[in-house]
Amino acid sequence: MIEDSVRSARSPAQRLRSLGTLLLAASMLTSQAASACTSFLIPTSDNGAVYGRTMEFGFELESRAMMIPRNYKLASSGADGKPAASWTGKYAAVGLNALGVTALVDGMNEKGLVGGILYFPGFAGYADAGKSDPAKSLAPWDVLTWALTNFATIAEVRAALEGMAVIGVEQQQMKMVPPVHYTLHDASGASLVIEPIDGKLKLYDNPLGVMTNSPPFDWHLTNLRNYVKLSPHNAPPLKIGSQSFSPLGEGSGMLGIPGDPTPPSRFLRALGYTLSVERKPSGIESVRLAEHIVNNFDIPKGWIKAGGEPLEYTQWSTVADLTNRVFYVKTYTDPVLRAIDFKSFDLDANAIVSAELKPGMPAPALAFPKR
Repeated sequence: MIEDSVRSARSPAQRLRSLGTLLLAASMLTSQAASACTSFLIPTSDNGAVYGRTMEFGFELESRAMMIPRNYKLASSGADGKPAASWTGKYAAVGLNALGVTALVDGMNEKGLVGGILYFPGFAGYADAGKSDPAKSLAPWDVLTWALTNFATIAEVRAALEGMAVIGVEQQQMKMVPPVHYTLHDASGASLVIEPIDGKLKLYDNPLGVMTNSPPFDWHLTNLRNYVKLSPHNAPPLKIGSQSFSPLGEGSGMLGIPGDPTPPSRFLRALGYTLSVERKPSGIESVRLAEHIVNNFDIPKGWIKAGGEPLEYTQWSTVADLTNRVFYVKTYTDPVLRAIDFKSFDLDANAIVSAELKPGMPAPALAFPKR
C-alpha cells in the first residue's frame, strides 16, 4: 500500500540536482543501463487517450509516488553549480521520482498533459551552457518537470521550447551528462517527441504515439517502412501452383515482427499493439487495456546481461487516464496497479507530498462462497 504522504527536507534545486546525479550514475554503470524503456498512447472510444510506459534501469531507483502542487517554486541545475531556469509552476503534477527527489521521470498534470524521460544513449547532444541564457536553460533531468508544471497542451510546450535550451550539465564527480529524450501527450491525443541532438532541440509531432530509445525518432519512422504489412488481420494462404500454404496458427498479420528487447524491435511491437487493440471508453476498461500492452514489455531480472552480470529490468510501469486524470503505477515486486488520483489531493498545498511504493509480494487468496 502507498504510505501516508511526507515532506521532503531538501530544497527544490538540491532535489533536482540529485536526479542528475542519479541518472549520471546509471551512465557510469553501463551505457545500456536504461535502454529498454517503452512508451505508447492508445485512443479511447470516447475520443480520450490512455498512456502507458515501462521504466527499466540497472540499479534500484527507489522511486516514490509524488504530487507537486500548484504555484510551487522550482529551479533547474546550471553548469558548474551556476543558476539556470527557475519558475513557479502553474499546474499541479503527479508521478514518479527517483531516490526521493522532486523531479519527475514520469508523470501527468491536472490538465491531462502526460509524459516521461527515456534513455537516449549515443545520440543525445546538448547546448553549450556557456553560450546559452541561464534564465532559459534546463538541465536534461529538469525538462519533464518544467513542462508538466507549466503547460496544459502540446501546442503550449512546443511554443515555449522555442526560447529554451537543454544544456550539457556535468556532474562534478562523474564528469558525465545523462543522455535522454522526452515523450509528451495531451488530453486531445496530440503527441510530441523532444530530442536534444547536436546542441539543438529536434521536435517531432508523433501521430504514432509510440516511443522507445535510440536511434532518433525519425530513424524509427524510416525503419517502419520495412514493416508496412503490420496488420491485426490474418494473412491469406499462399498459393503456388496447385499447392496452398496456410499460416501456422493465428496472428499471421503480425508475422515477422521482431520479438527481441532492442529499442527498434520494441518500437514496432508497441505500434503493432496500439494499432490493433479494440478501443474502450475512458476509465478502468481502457486502463486495463493499456496494462495488457505494458505487460508485453516487462523485463525480468536476468533476461538482459553483459559479461554474465544482469543489467536492467522493469522496475515499474505506469498507466495514465488522460480524461479522468488518474495516474496508475505497478512495480516489479508488486505488479498490481495502484491509483494516484488528483481528486485525492489538495492541489493548492504549500508543500510537495510523496509516498513509498511498498511491495506486496504475497498473492491474496481467492474467496470462495461458503456453503
